[in-house]
This record gives sequence, structure tokens and C-alpha cells, in this order.
Amino acid sequence: MHKYLRAVGFSKTPTRKEIFNFIQSGLEKPAYRAYTTNDADPDSLLAQFDLPLGKNFGLCVCGQFDDDDEFYPEYYYPYLDTDRISSAEDVTFEKRLDNNSYAGVCDDLRVGVTLIFRLRNYIEYLKNKDRQSQDTENGRIVSSCSLSALSLEGSVLMPIYESEAERKSKKSTEIKRRKLMTQARDGDEEAARTLSSAEMETYANILSHIQYEDVYSMVDSYLMPYGAECDLYSIMAEIKKVRRAGNSLTGEEILILTLSCNGLYLDLAINSKDLFGVPEAGRRFKGIIWMQGKVNFIDQEPAEKEAGNNQETIV
Repeated sequence: MHKYLRAVGFSKTPTRKEIFNFIQSGLEKPAYRAYTTNDADPDSLLAQFDLPLGKNFGLCVCGQFDDDDEFYPEYYYPYLDTDRISSAEDVTFEKRLDNNSYAGVCDDLRVGVTLIFRLRNYIEYLKNKDRQSQDTENGRIVSSCSLSALSLEGSVLMPIYESEAERKSKKSTEIKRRKLMTQARDGDEEAARTLSSAEMETYANILSHIQYEDVYSMVDSYLMPYGAECDLYSIMAEIKKVRRAGNSLTGEEILILTLSCNGLYLDLAINSKDLFGVPEAGRRFKGIIWMQGKVNFIDQEPAEKEAGNNQETIV
């Protein structure tokens, strides 16, 4: 069973039979489905079905159709989708070794780490990857990505008090920092030295305050890799919006939090039983997350909508 089923409303682990029955019934009316040819087997089609459990979350089932049009599920995972654009930086892709799934890799200067996430719309990527060496600018096929995450445990922290002048100064400093990081990435040695000097000053300032202040009163947000899995992160971020939803099978309450981590926006799903504290806009979320994401392709045609049942199909 997938560990993160709990995040979408399965606090009691379902049996294999229950999951199988849900998949079989859900395949008839998926919220989204996509197909593409399988380069490794010309007699089969790769397929993906999103089976909804609530608004924008559910189970994603991936597998193959054989030449007799029989679908064979290979793996599934819980998902959360968002329409909010998180980053406009370029994304590269890596195929996973164990199945037909892909990881997206994005370097966003706002968080200072390489973002690695499970690619939700991998079939659309397979359809677009051949364009990389054709007519797109600099071989880039992705215009942006929309990130989401699931969490099994988290806490709500109060915000750090900041005056209006402090907020303006912080914003100005961050804009300057991003500009310097862009210049340093392009080979500007002076910008790299300026960044190194600023980091040393920040480190010295933290050391001088850590003796008599709590670290969470000095650091308002962070995002850093966690554990051995490449798409797991430890995060602390500001809560911008809270939405409550229910799992249509179990009735359990799911909290959908819109988070901002140093300007990087993502949506997070967590079971209300697993969140310590009362989430409200302006407060902070702290926890471990499993990151997912969809990418938006340059000059991508809009997805077709099947008449009558509001299903999205990519063929």
C-alpha cells in the first residue's frame, strides 16, 4: 500500500481488495485520462487515469493496454492537483528505474535548492519530448510548473512579527538576492563573491542570536531535502489559504493548504487528524512533504473535454 494514502483520507489502511474495487469502478468515470504509444512494446499503450476522491485529489492509476484493449494496472499513488503556477524556470526530466514514471527537476532561485518532484502528467511529456530538438527556443519545451504536495504529519506555528518597514526591506533584499543569483549562475564572479559575503554575514548574525532566541523566531521559511528519497522535503512556509474537503469514500476531512515558501507557491494536502494546531492564513506550516507537480508545455493545445461527463482526455 502507498504510504501517503493517509494524506488523502485513508487513515485506516485499505485492503488490496478495497483498492482493487475502487480502481475497477473508478476507471469508468475518471477525472482525467491519457494515452500514448509504448516505445518498448509497439503492441501496447501507456495509460494514466486520475480517479477522484474529492475536488482536485484522488488516486492516480498507471498501466498499459494490450493489443486486445485490456488494461493492466502497474502502480498507483495518491495525488493532489493545483492550477496555480509555482515556477517559470525550466524543468528537466529523469525516468525512474523501477517503472514508467518520471521525475521533474527544477532549479528555482527563490528556495536555493533543486526541486525534484514526481511528474504527474508524464504521458503529456512523452508526447512533447521530441519537440526539444526541433522548433522550441533553446530546446525548452516547458513554460512553467504547478507544484503540490502530500504530508503525513505537520504543525502550525505562529508567524514572526514584522513591521511594515521590515517587510519592505525584506522584499527588497530578496529581489536583489535573486538578481545576484541569476548573475552568478551566468558566470558573474563579482555577484558570486557578493552572495558569499552576504551568506557569511547571515551565518554570523544567526550565531549571535541563537544563544537567546528560538530558531523559529529568526527563520520564517525554509525548504530542504529530507531523507533518502529525492522528492521528500522538510518545509516551513506561510499559510496563504485553507480549504477543507472530504474523502468521498471514507468521509475523512482533508485540509488543503496553499503555502508560500520564500515566494514559491504550492498546495498541500494533509489529513486533519495529522495536523497539530489550527491552520489560518498568516500562520506557518512545518512538516515533511512528498512533492508532486505538473508541467505546462510551450504552445500546448488545450486538453479536449468529453461531452457530458466533464472528463479530461489526452490522446
